[in-house]
Amino acid sequence: MKICNICHKISGSGQDHLDCIQKRRVELEDEDFKSKITEKLQLSNNSQDLGVEVKAILEHLARDKDADK
Repeated sequence: MKICNICHKISGSGQDHLDCIQKRRVELEDEDFKSKITEKLQLSNNSQDLGVEVKAILEHLARDKDADK
């Protein structure tokens, strides 16, 4: 028996819980996606070409990224 490094609860398998590992992976992918979305779309170069809805979504994601720092 071991303590899970992610949720800090007892793990009967001696390893981290599989769902804890998956949850951490998804969270890291989400953060990576948020940090790279503006670069992928080259928002700074062609912001006039994007629709109003897309601009609003990207601005919201950028604000979330800045708030996390």
